[in-house]
Amino acid sequence: MGAASRFARRLGANLARGARGALAGAALPRRGAPAWLVLRLGPALEDLAPPRVPWARPGSTPLLAALAALDAAARDPWVAGVRLRFQGPLGGFSRVLSLRRALDRVRESGRPVVAYAEALDAASFIVACGASRLWLPPTGSLHLVGLRLEGVFLRGLLDRLEVRPEVVRIGSHKTAGDRFTRASMSPEEREQLEALADDLYAELVGAVARGRNLGEDAVRDRIDRGPWLGRAAVEAGLADGCLYPDEVERELLALAPETRRVRADRGPVRQVDAAHYHALRAGDPGWRPLFRELPRIAVVSARGAIHRGASPRGIASDRLRELLDALRRDAAVRGVVLRLESPGGDALASDLLWRAVHVLAQEKPVAVSMGDVAASGAYYLAAAAHAIFAEAGTLTGSIGVVGGKLDAEGLLRRLGIEREAIERGANAGLLSGTTGFRAGERAAVQAAMESIYATFTERVAEGRKLPVEEVLRVAQGRIWSGTRARQHGLVDQLGGPLEALLWVRERAGLAPAERISIDHHPRMSPFPALGSLWRVAAGLETV
Repeated sequence: MGAASRFARRLGANLARGARGALAGAALPRRGAPAWLVLRLGPALEDLAPPRVPWARPGSTPLLAALAALDAAARDPWVAGVRLRFQGPLGGFSRVLSLRRALDRVRESGRPVVAYAEALDAASFIVACGASRLWLPPTGSLHLVGLRLEGVFLRGLLDRLEVRPEVVRIGSHKTAGDRFTRASMSPEEREQLEALADDLYAELVGAVARGRNLGEDAVRDRIDRGPWLGRAAVEAGLADGCLYPDEVERELLALAPETRRVRADRGPVRQVDAAHYHALRAGDPGWRPLFRELPRIAVVSARGAIHRGASPRGIASDRLRELLDALRRDAAVRGVVLRLESPGGDALASDLLWRAVHVLAQEKPVAVSMGDVAASGAYYLAAAAHAIFAEAGTLTGSIGVVGGKLDAEGLLRRLGIEREAIERGANAGLLSGTTGFRAGERAAVQAAMESIYATFTERVAEGRKLPVEEVLRVAQGRIWSGTRARQHGLVDQLGGPLEALLWVRERAGLAPAERISIDHHPRMSPFPALGSLWRVAAGLETV
């Protein structure tokens, strides 16, 4: 990027900041007037805000913005407390554990945290238990019934269709192919899921016990007696009271009288949406110097299956490699947090991305922050980073290889379809969907997969600074919770995006008080955020 382009980018950032500032008076109370920070949560909490029509009403606060807003709120005298508004299930355990830790810091700062929900599932309840007050309507529901990990097996269906699965796997516990080859859970898969369920259940019980001031045995008893309706949840100590939405603001005033509005035309309590607070305060680096760059840290969100090419879907190797290479060449970028949410995918694409992360890490600090799942090929490329952060509920590992095809010859015969082929070469039919693997073809596939597995384990051993023998012991396709992955040296620390960002900042030599810019990738248009602020300024939207 040339000097003129960099100048134009800084100028554009200042113009966007000026536009936000012009609308800030309506979105934020005047300086010195305390307010409640309102955090909208769910459903399916994303790292970054998905694209939407510029003037549409806001959805839930994206995870990264929510974490940054809570982190700032714990130190901001302008924030009187935090109000949680649950709008649907939040997803997996990794996200809710990151949110819960951020809420705990807000409460430790002496600020009240309140939560109101019409319905909560177990994962969302972990977050809600971070509140000093939790309210449900009398007929609200708390679906606290434990955890269930379920597998689906297609072998019976494939047999009826006369489709024969051909699966080759390297690793005794690489069980992804079992969906096609088995009619029930294998001992290896059961072993892994039992351990994962134990770890996730322990996190659930511990989080509820700490938040609701109950013993762990008492929490297990309440889980076994669930689900709960509003009044019964209060009686069981799982909630603090039954309220309707119109009664909540009265309680907010009782907890923080200083948030009362002088004019009540927009409600009696001063409140600000967490997304607006992030845009205008918590995530605002201030005015950009026009003739020099602020130090920047890039946060790259990569989500979905790993594949080759440049498709906008999933994690495309060409697209992500180009971005990582651009960040490597940008002198103002002092470090990178790679936020991974992926079950893996194409082995070649994973290796190409491993190389891109490896080259980047030779010049700048790189930390990986794992989401709910970062396994197989996603763990492959993560191994090139300097540090790996995972939540206790993250599913990771799966260091192994699996592949194959479905032989549909029997199905085609039943349908009256015949196919013939002319071949040259002993393995010419290897990819055909109308024949199974011949002995030589299966041997070729096996050899290729063993080679990939050897490279995979070498990459992990190199990146994690572990003996290959130790990696082989925890590999074999085994999946691990974040807690167990850390015990085995596959993860450095239990934590989320904020902890990874702090690590990169320190590793890059940036002082705690030094002004920096945090760049999120893929870049999002500023127009939806400006549109939301305009709705507030025009009186079309309230918190």
